[in-house]
Amino acid sequence: MEVRPKKHLGQHFLHDEPTAQRIAEAIMLEPSGLVIEIGPGTGVLTKYLLPKIESFKAIEIDNESIAYLKIHFKNLELIEGDFLKLNLSDIIQDRTAIVGNFPYNISSQIFFKVLEHRNQVHSVVGMIQKEVAERIAEGPGTKVYGILSVLLQTYYDIEYLFTVHENVFTPPPKVKSGVIRLTRNQRSHLPCNEGLFIRIVKESFNQRRKMIRASLRKYMQHLPESRFSTERPEQLSVEDFIELCLDIEQIYNQKEISY
Repeated sequence: MEVRPKKHLGQHFLHDEPTAQRIAEAIMLEPSGLVIEIGPGTGVLTKYLLPKIESFKAIEIDNESIAYLKIHFKNLELIEGDFLKLNLSDIIQDRTAIVGNFPYNISSQIFFKVLEHRNQVHSVVGMIQKEVAERIAEGPGTKVYGILSVLLQTYYDIEYLFTVHENVFTPPPKVKSGVIRLTRNQRSHLPCNEGLFIRIVKESFNQRRKMIRASLRKYMQHLPESRFSTERPEQLSVEDFIELCLDIEQIYNQKEISY
C-alpha cells in the first residue's frame, strides 16, 4: 500500500538507508531502557531500531502510516495519536530515549515536551531543520543562540551530529536538515526558582537586541548595578542566567517584592 506524505502533518519521508542507519547508531542505549520513535512514517528508521532494541515503541498520528506499519512491522508496539497531546507519563519510564525525523513545524514543541519529562528522558536523537538544530546546539556569543538553546542546555549536553541534504526525502523539503543528540547532564534541579529562570530567559531573548538592563527592566530596577546589565542575552551562558536569577531572587526576597 502507498503512504502519501501529507503537507498538513509536515511529512517528508526519509528514503536514504545510510542516513537512517546513522541515526539509529547515534542512539545512546541504556540497559533495560525504553526507546520511543516519533512519527515512523513508512518505517525506514524503524527497521533499524526494532531488531536491536528490547523495549521499543513508536508513536504515529497518520492513519495511512499506521495501516502500513501494522502490515510491515508485526511486532511493533504502535501508539496511535499525537505525541504533543499524549500523556507521556503513562508511556515513558526512567531512562527513556526518544528518536525520530521530527516534523519541522512541531520540532520546538517536541523539545519543550521533552524538557517537561527531563527526569525520565535521558537522551534524544532528532532530525530537524538544520537552522533549528544549529540554534539548539550553539553556545553563547552567536546570533542563533536563543531561548531553546539555553533551556535545553540547562539540562542536556547537546551535539550537532551531521547534516542531511534535501534530496534524500520524499517530497524534498526546501531546506537542509540536521541531526542532533541530547544527553541528560548531571543537573537535577536549579538552585533558583525555575519559573523565574524560564521567564528571565524568555523575556531577555524576546528583546534580544537590547541590553539586559533594558529587556529585564522590571526586574533589574530593584538590583544594584549587575555585571550582566550591559550584556545582551546571547552573551549569557546557562550559568550566567542562573546567577542572574539568583541575584534577582535574593534582592526581591530582601525587599519582600513579588516577582
